[in-house]
Amino acid sequence: MHSTVSSSEIYGPGSFMDKEYTDIPTDSRRILSLIAKATPGFTQSPDVLDTVTFEGGADPIIPGPLKAPPVAAALHAMCGIVANEILDKRDGKDPNRRVNINTDHAAFWLGTVGLFQWNGMDLKEIIDAGKAQEFFKVDFEKGAFRTPLRARATANYPTKVPGVWYQLHGSLDSDSALRAIGLDPDTPCDSPQAAYDLISQHVQLFSADELEMINIKLGLCGNTSYTPDGWRQTQMSKALSKHPLVNYKLQSHAVPTPPTPLPQIQGDGRPLAGVKVVELVRIIAGPVVGTTLAALGADVIRVNCSRLRDLNLLQATLNTGIRTIDIDLAKGEDLSKLLRLIEDADIFVQGYRPGVIAKNGLSVSNLLELAGKRGKGIVYVEENCYGPDGPFHSRPGWQQTGDAASGASYVTARSMGHTDGRSILPALPIPDMMTGLIGALGALMAIRDRAENGGSYHVFASLTAAAAYPLSQEIGLYSPEVVDRVNKRFQWESMDPSMFVFELLQVVVNGWKKVFPDMFKSKFPFTTTIKGDWGNFDLLKPVVKLEDAKTTPEWKSAPVPHCYYDANTISWI
Repeated sequence: MHSTVSSSEIYGPGSFMDKEYTDIPTDSRRILSLIAKATPGFTQSPDVLDTVTFEGGADPIIPGPLKAPPVAAALHAMCGIVANEILDKRDGKDPNRRVNINTDHAAFWLGTVGLFQWNGMDLKEIIDAGKAQEFFKVDFEKGAFRTPLRARATANYPTKVPGVWYQLHGSLDSDSALRAIGLDPDTPCDSPQAAYDLISQHVQLFSADELEMINIKLGLCGNTSYTPDGWRQTQMSKALSKHPLVNYKLQSHAVPTPPTPLPQIQGDGRPLAGVKVVELVRIIAGPVVGTTLAALGADVIRVNCSRLRDLNLLQATLNTGIRTIDIDLAKGEDLSKLLRLIEDADIFVQGYRPGVIAKNGLSVSNLLELAGKRGKGIVYVEENCYGPDGPFHSRPGWQQTGDAASGASYVTARSMGHTDGRSILPALPIPDMMTGLIGALGALMAIRDRAENGGSYHVFASLTAAAAYPLSQEIGLYSPEVVDRVNKRFQWESMDPSMFVFELLQVVVNGWKKVFPDMFKSKFPFTTTIKGDWGNFDLLKPVVKLEDAKTTPEWKSAPVPHCYYDANTISWI
């Protein structure tokens, strides 16, 4: 029987760790049961949950005490269960349907954005060879990382209050973040460390509360790096805790629409074959929704809005299996093109703060009205940092601010022996990846319910909720002994508060390559090669495996650059 004990002296106030170690496949099954029970609309049948097989190594393969891989494995299993329910509805019941999840694969999946090869080069080699610009014809980053000072506008910093740290975030607008703390963005700095030291001097002129008020006033990103208990005491945490982790709801107030039959596409037995998805998303979390649905068979058109400064190199592999177009929402003609696509869509995914795209006619209410007029329900998937309501819900935020808010960054630093309040980001973009998976799971459940009962559905996924879940008492953290055992196996390089997502990813990938030297070779079971117009990609396969090879998730096309297809001529397959 799994149990946890307080680990306040080890990982900080409000933290809990396992009383005894449980191997990862067994723990994944336990967590599957926990999330299933807490998810309205998900099966409670033990027989159905038992159709899932978990396999993999007994020990963690990522740094730190967070149980992200077994949580991810459980969420992937839930996607597989709902996929099989959709197949039962579409093709007829089959008692032999099963789901297989490899927990090591689920751990690798958390590093998807840094775990690929393009024409034989990994991400670091691509950057070192000066070929990063070939990924993007549009300068989405607008020079946000072009100097050391701008690059370090996103990092954890000590404040003037001893023991309290703050996650500064440039949010692809580093100049504004630097000016907010009194720094000229063009101040010369000859190295990342010099830049970090200079910014640190300025941040320490403020308390975390003062930095919060500045950022709220200016509409900028950032968050106090709380302890787990500190976060739970906030009104935002209390508001977020009222919602289930997998948060999808029938929009009963909308115009009723009849059940929508699941499409059947000749030659494609995947569960979502023929389902149409439009995405208006950014960076990682939102794109994970579409890429996951694409593996399950959906036709996904991803909209890259170049005016909104919204993407960077780390999203490259998340364009697998989809098509991309460039739309400028400020132009009426472009907006009309997007609305024409949405008119036939089954699922709409957006990753902007509540209300941001409402002015463009893309709010939940707008699309519910469209669904009522066309007589077919729509699934509206929304992801943001802080959730659907509460005092922070309209604030901008990213993975790093979710990690800081939830206590994940604080706990990670404590696991490295720091007791001065400092915060260090978890080494993988866990909230981003988890949030996208949660959004995809909600979309699957909504498509299933729409086929049975009709109606439209709203799915909401929160970065901070995803970051906070592995810190809950029922999940538990790994003990220092387990963390140390994993550290010795992988010999991770050092990590510190200054490091950005790619730098941390590279630490993990380097460790993986030491222990798994066959990664990206033909005999490695979790990767595949896909050839496309953009080149040859070696990348991770989908985690979910179904019993029938004809229905199991796979991507049918290689990654494409952003804005690759012509918005004037693109149409549904």
